Formats: sequence, C-alpha cells, structure tokens
Amino acid sequence: MSAGEHRDHSQQTSHIDCLNLQLTIGGRVLYNDINLSLKPGEVWAVLGLNGAGKTTLLHTLAGIRPAGAGQIKIKAKPIEQYTRIELARQIGLLLQTQQDPFPGKVIEHVLIGRHPHLTAMQWESKQDYQLAQQALSMVGLKDFENRNLQTLSGGEYQRMLIAMVLVQQPLCFLLDEPVNHLDWQHQHQILKTLVNMAKEQSNSILMALHDVNLAARYCSHCLMLFDNDRIAVGKTSELLDQEKLEQLYHTPISTIESPQGQIFIPR
Repeated sequence: MSAGEHRDHSQQTSHIDCLNLQLTIGGRVLYNDINLSLKPGEVWAVLGLNGAGKTTLLHTLAGIRPAGAGQIKIKAKPIEQYTRIELARQIGLLLQTQQDPFPGKVIEHVLIGRHPHLTAMQWESKQDYQLAQQALSMVGLKDFENRNLQTLSGGEYQRMLIAMVLVQQPLCFLLDEPVNHLDWQHQHQILKTLVNMAKEQSNSILMALHDVNLAARYCSHCLMLFDNDRIAVGKTSELLDQEKLEQLYHTPISTIESPQGQIFIPR
C-alpha cells in the first residue's frame, strides 16, 4: 500500500476505548467521564495547559497508573485482564525524555523495545536486529547503532527513544511530547513517519503535543483538556478554532490562512 492510499477502518475494532473514565492525580479528580475510542489509522493529539493532565492520561491508558473510575478496554477487552507482557505487545508508551545515566550502544537500547516479544531466556534474533536498524533509519539515525548513548544530543536521544517504541511494534502508540527537543526538520520528519505508519499499518496514535499547529497539520482527531473538568473530543478539523484555543490556553490568538491550512499564533 502506498502512502497516499487509505484503508477503511470504520468496521475495525477500536484499539483503545475509554468508558466514563475518571482521571485523578494525588487524590484530586482532574476529569470525569472521558469517553473516546482510538481506531486503526487514527492519529490523535492531546492538547492542554501544563499540568492539565496530558501525561496522567497517557500513563492511565498505558495501565501504569489506575483510573479513578470508569473502564479502559484494549481491543474490546478490559485492561485489567492483560498481563504486563501482553499489554506491552498492544501499547507502546513513549515517556518524556530522560537521559540514561548508564553507558551503552544505541542499538542495545533500541532492542529493549523487542523484549515484550521475547521469552525470559531468549536472546534477540537477527530479525530483531534488522527491525532495530530499520527503526533507526526511520528516525534519521541510520549510522548511529554503535554510538554510545552518552554521545547523543538531546534531539538524537529523543529520536532514539522513538525508534525503541517503533521496534516494539504495538497496535497503539501513546507518545508524550514525541517531538520535544527536535528541530523543525526532524519534527516534521518524525510526524510524517508516524502518520504514514498509522495509515499503512493500521496503527493508532495518541500523543501529547504543545504545538497546536503540528496537531492541526498531522492529527486526524483531538482531545482538548480544558479547566474545570471540561473536555472536547472530535475531529481536529472541526475542533481547532480560535475561540476554543483561546479558552484552552487563556491567551488571545490570531488565525492566519496558509497553503497548509490555518495557523494559530498567540497575540
């Protein structure tokens, strides 16, 4: 399938369903009754102020922190019924960048993404190495496999982490600020790669973003986390407008028409 073709995902089972999900942190309720479904081929943005709960939502959907109430289903099966290893084959979570203090080669770190597919005593195969090399190439690190982690820049390290999640080959990617530390070239390269992968391989992606214009350009759907337990869920083209963004970020915003669509700029 070419990058320009689209599959009909309408009849496929959702990768993740949130049913009346309550999001909590430190005993405080952030949001009640979050209802959304991530279907194959969809790319979602999560937008909101710092501290709105974007990271908390991703961690809750990944099963590493409990929901206050409600239910999360992975492929129509309650998340509690999965073992950790089974869940890791379905969900790939990219945490916010944190430099690894231990030395090691890039390829060794990327291969950690293959661990959910290996038994406890099984070594990585030639195919696992090939998948890791392919993932590095996809993020623009083709010749970096033997580099020491401690020699990488912040942006190179971020792309290496993305390669590690890619090689995990989950159905759904939960990405916390995936283009953090990246320059414009690599921001667009990574997001184009992710969008094409979702279309061609029927993955779904939910990613926390700070750049509204990247969300508008690359994401098919959007979850907006407002103040006071208010959310908005839907298609990006229908949700992102000047009025809603001013309410979301508490700042005046101007809208400019461009060949790539509307561009939103704080005033």
